Amino acid sequence: MFSLDPSVSYLNHGSFGAVPITVQRAQQRLRDEMEANPLRFYGTGLLDRVVHTRRHLAAFLGADPDGSALMPNTTAAISLVLQSVRFEPAEEVLLTDHGYGSVALAVRRECRRTGATARTVAIPLGATNAEVVSRIRSALRPGRTRLLVVDQIASATATTFPVRDIVAAAREHDIPVLVDAAHVPGMLPVDVAAIGADFWVGNLHKWGWAPRGTALLSVSAPWRRRIDPLVVSWEQEQGYPLSVEFQGTIDYTPWLAAPTGVFTLRTLGWESVREHNAALAAYGQRVVGAALGLAPSDLPVPGGPGIAMRVVPLPAGLATTTPEAIALRQRISDKLATETAINAWGGRGLLRLSAQVYNRPEEYLHLAEHLPALLAEHQR
Repeated sequence: MFSLDPSVSYLNHGSFGAVPITVQRAQQRLRDEMEANPLRFYGTGLLDRVVHTRRHLAAFLGADPDGSALMPNTTAAISLVLQSVRFEPAEEVLLTDHGYGSVALAVRRECRRTGATARTVAIPLGATNAEVVSRIRSALRPGRTRLLVVDQIASATATTFPVRDIVAAAREHDIPVLVDAAHVPGMLPVDVAAIGADFWVGNLHKWGWAPRGTALLSVSAPWRRRIDPLVVSWEQEQGYPLSVEFQGTIDYTPWLAAPTGVFTLRTLGWESVREHNAALAAYGQRVVGAALGLAPSDLPVPGGPGIAMRVVPLPAGLATTTPEAIALRQRISDKLATETAINAWGGRGLLRLSAQVYNRPEEYLHLAEHLPALLAEHQR
């Protein structure tokens, strides 16, 4: 089903996904159509096709199609939201320490531009849902906190956050919430409208099997007129979402092929895929953790069922900075022909393992067998 190199154990679906061959072919047919007559492709019915695709993907995610917009990725959508909120110097953006690195960079940049302040609330690894909500509620500053940014599934820690309860807590003080759900579409069933966030964005090119460059941003009704696209193009006067989606001569084929990814996922039986992936990720965490001498109680649980990513804490002193984490990931790739994700979080390195339908238990066993010696050598 996939084009992955069979000589490599690809245990890192979470970073860039992997596009099924059926979806690759659907996108190539669209590219062929575009190149056969670019004027006809861009000039006749393109907007209708984009709107149709958006409605299809919004329905898959339980989002209002009239309040949703197709985006190239979560990062771009978050920058769009930050620009549109328009902070004042006395205001602040509240983040958690589980947030994605580029999101924190985008927040800090917007704060420098506007004079606002970025503040981070610490959430312990393994905190219960009640503890998460309590810590975030306590960190909110009514009248000052202008925006709360929270993950639905954190990339570095694979932690699931109770976003519906978090949104309700912020709503008590009329504080808008931006949910970074980059890993949610295709991994978890989701009803975006029921979450009630002011802004919600998820990538479909990870677990939704869409071509890379496909995300959906959902914006609540009160904010839609305030969304100002990062680039002004011909649909500017139409307002959100078309003003955001139409960006002139860009490649729209990832978006138009994205429903094929959802169709392929459903063809396999989405529930079966989810159960398989979650069980295999838990197995991988268990065998690799045991190989590193960790007890089951030392292995963080993601906080909810169906999560196809798990983390294994690395020995103290390993991968405690981002450059060190990148170097270790590359060493594992080179020496063990295994692709993983390594993140520096909370002063410790975390090995993140993903599971997808193309993975097999023996791939995790191979990593468990050879990783301890590689880490010992890496520490010398």
